[in-house]
Amino acid sequence: MQITIKRLSAPRKDDQLVILINRDNQLPTKLFSKEELTFIRRELRAEKKTISVNQYRRMVYIQVLNDVTKPEHLQLELARKAGCTTIGKTNLAKHESLVIHSLIANELTLAFGEGLILGNYQFLKYRSAKKKEQNALKELLFTGTELSDRELELLKITTYAVQQTRDLVNEPQSFLTATELSKQLSRLAKEGGFTVQVLEKEQIIELKMGGLLAVNQGSIEPPTFTIMEHKPADAINKKPYLLVGKGVVYDTGGMSLKPTANSMDYMKCDMAGGAAVGGIMYAISKAKLPIYVVALVPATDNRPDGNAYVPGDVVTMMSGKMVEVLNTDAEGRMILADALHYGKRYKPELTVEFSTLTGAASAAIGPYGIVAMGTANEEQKLALSTAGNKVYERLAEFPFWDEYDDMIKSDVADIKNTGGASGGAITAGKFLAHFVDSPFMHMDIAGPAFSKSNDSYRGKNGTGVGVRLMFEFFKNICDNK
Repeated sequence: MQITIKRLSAPRKDDQLVILINRDNQLPTKLFSKEELTFIRRELRAEKKTISVNQYRRMVYIQVLNDVTKPEHLQLELARKAGCTTIGKTNLAKHESLVIHSLIANELTLAFGEGLILGNYQFLKYRSAKKKEQNALKELLFTGTELSDRELELLKITTYAVQQTRDLVNEPQSFLTATELSKQLSRLAKEGGFTVQVLEKEQIIELKMGGLLAVNQGSIEPPTFTIMEHKPADAINKKPYLLVGKGVVYDTGGMSLKPTANSMDYMKCDMAGGAAVGGIMYAISKAKLPIYVVALVPATDNRPDGNAYVPGDVVTMMSGKMVEVLNTDAEGRMILADALHYGKRYKPELTVEFSTLTGAASAAIGPYGIVAMGTANEEQKLALSTAGNKVYERLAEFPFWDEYDDMIKSDVADIKNTGGASGGAITAGKFLAHFVDSPFMHMDIAGPAFSKSNDSYRGKNGTGVGVRLMFEFFKNICDNK
């Protein structure tokens, strides 16, 4: 459910109220009785960050955000987490409307609101008691701030885009086939206002997308290839930015069947990269950012049918390059390679690809950031890293040295689709680089895309990682032109 977000001139006497302050002398004393003020000040002296006051006709929640000694990006993250904590309290009270009365900086207020809205997310589609379990909040009103209508509009757009991305990641493969994923991306296109074209299997065969077709061989469901485009008349760039997202709607590992306990349980999330680029396209288009962006999502499942491709096969990719397949569980790079080659026709300014590509990336840094690498120039890398820090979807850049290319050389073909256990996240990125000729960044989101336990405003299960990062990146480009 999308929450209504509005501005309000001043709090009303019966509003369920959240007050944001960063020091005790900001407290709006006229809203409280003498006894309440005594209680609040005692809690503040005890360095309590969250204080609840029951005024019988309403609840008032006081949130202190005063971590001014920390870097700005950490202050913003703490504000998001505080927002998530607050929505947890207000949901218990079943408040349908909340007023945020802020006496702090705009950016902290927006971060608090972001954490509150994202912390309110639920995926209840398959719950028989969904009406009873649904959170009550329907309306969020902001007062006491200088937030513009545009800032609140962007807050609504980005949080909705993340929620839609999470929905796609949380859907089971019994619903979200490759065909259905393309339909859902088309729905986002209709809602967001960008164009979309879906290529079916016959067209994919005509394009000779050997990687996508090889992975799809073991499936009874056909593959799709979704092309999304946001090209406004006032775009500030002639050459587009290209986004590519992995759309493996379910991954068994194929004939290299995933061997360990629980290794397949969460593989419905293997299309999180494709979902993320769909969410990004929705956000930039709905926000009418004057920037030209194209996004590509190759989609299929990966199953061990009798016709499935097997280790030892050699696949001719769309580019004409020959790939020796040594592990059919390294399937994401096979379908992405065709998408990246297809993307060359746009002559992009920068290609950014998102995928849950390797367990090696997750093992290296856990769920705390995105493993990034590639050939983008230092200015582009800095811009991506700055955006990532701002929204706390941080980038950990791995080396992209030439020596890693040696690890994917094949004895029988041009390259092989795995380089072995050492440097696995990097050799996967190196494989993809063979199919790109523009500045390129590979974003391995295997760690943060899906959370098996509750993680504050990121929630549990699909997180929607990548959407806020790239929206901030594109917004910064537009703001600086």
